[in-house]
Amino acid sequence: MPAKGGAVLVTSFRPPRPGVPGAGDGVRAGTPDVLVIGGGIIGLVVAWRAAERGLRVTVVDPEPGGGAARVAAGMLAAVTELHHGEEELLELNLASSARWPAFADELADAAGVGDGSALGYRRCGTLAVALDADDRAELRDLHALQTRCGLQARWLTGRECRRLEPMLAPGVRGGLRVEDDHQVDPRPVVDALLIAAERAGVVFVRREARGVWSRSGRVGGAVLADGARLAAGRVVVAAGSRGGRLEGLPEEARPPVRPVKGQVLRLRMPTGIPFLSRTVRAVVRGSHVYLVPRESGELVIGATSEEQGWDTTVTAGGVYELLRDAHELVPGLTELPLVEAVAGLRPGTPDNAPLLGGTGTPGLLIAGGHHRNGVLLAPITGDLMAEYLTTGTMPERGRPFSPERFAPVGAGVPGGPGASRVPHPIEEVL
Repeated sequence: MPAKGGAVLVTSFRPPRPGVPGAGDGVRAGTPDVLVIGGGIIGLVVAWRAAERGLRVTVVDPEPGGGAARVAAGMLAAVTELHHGEEELLELNLASSARWPAFADELADAAGVGDGSALGYRRCGTLAVALDADDRAELRDLHALQTRCGLQARWLTGRECRRLEPMLAPGVRGGLRVEDDHQVDPRPVVDALLIAAERAGVVFVRREARGVWSRSGRVGGAVLADGARLAAGRVVVAAGSRGGRLEGLPEEARPPVRPVKGQVLRLRMPTGIPFLSRTVRAVVRGSHVYLVPRESGELVIGATSEEQGWDTTVTAGGVYELLRDAHELVPGLTELPLVEAVAGLRPGTPDNAPLLGGTGTPGLLIAGGHHRNGVLLAPITGDLMAEYLTTGTMPERGRPFSPERFAPVGAGVPGGPGASRVPHPIEEVL
């Protein structure tokens, strides 16, 4: 029932565990300790892990389980996704990649669906190939960067590449074999997170959050689209590319995220006929393309990278470019049935790295801006945010990704008290 003043109190029905820091400290009975705005893969993993630690958690999203992960291919490619200038992000990506085998099994068990294989998790490796001299030079440059970073990648001739993947085009001139990259199917992962979160006591409010509300300089909850208010001890913004558009956010704490459009195709491989055994990716005429074969028989082709604002239209040009470039790699795929063409929005940040932790504004945290690494970084994001929420301290590995690194000069110091501590106890919010 709505409380006085239009606020809505959401109760978790699961009492906090005794002795868990932050569980109910100073918060009115019935008010969740944590309110997560956004029910995509990041919002769900944060909610699940926080609830496992005894916090009362509510997720606000009109369609939880949606978001960019529904479109993503699910490559867990910390090695082949390496870019110049992203060495610090590489360490986070590698740490999360190492957690995926145990995370997949644990999540599948929590959701009651078996083991990690039920989520499409498998160690298949990646083959990154080049088709012409310019692409070969770019791949050689990537190999040199990988070597400097201590990563394992083996250079192969074109003939060796085709021996591994016979469906590859005769024009392949060389490639990198990376065994440490793996894959998962994001759709069953998100479905499992929904089940696991509900079993852990997370409450879902299937309505849209318009923004947040504050009292005395402290964020006290979310404002729904109809103006109703939800109260909470702390608010975690995990709204993907929408995070920066929420009303009521202090400008110095507003996440600098933008939408980066990606179009993706899904094809059906022939039953019983070997097609591709591992992820294959390449640069074709300057455009990046990847092919991700699943054991279910699905073949995912992606993805465009378009700065088109909030447009999610699947375009003829996008489909053509993906099929054209994929055909250059694997000519036989043009005979496969096209099952789906979709587009989603990645939440990009100025440095392509995520935003994790406090903002310097009391009661407001962010878990977002994962750009192309949302699925890969889900395990470590859940662990880091849960640790921060329950202890008030961000682990060392997460501190370089404080949202305060983008705060205006004088508004906060990255890595300082505002970046590493959650204020306790929480003041009364209603």
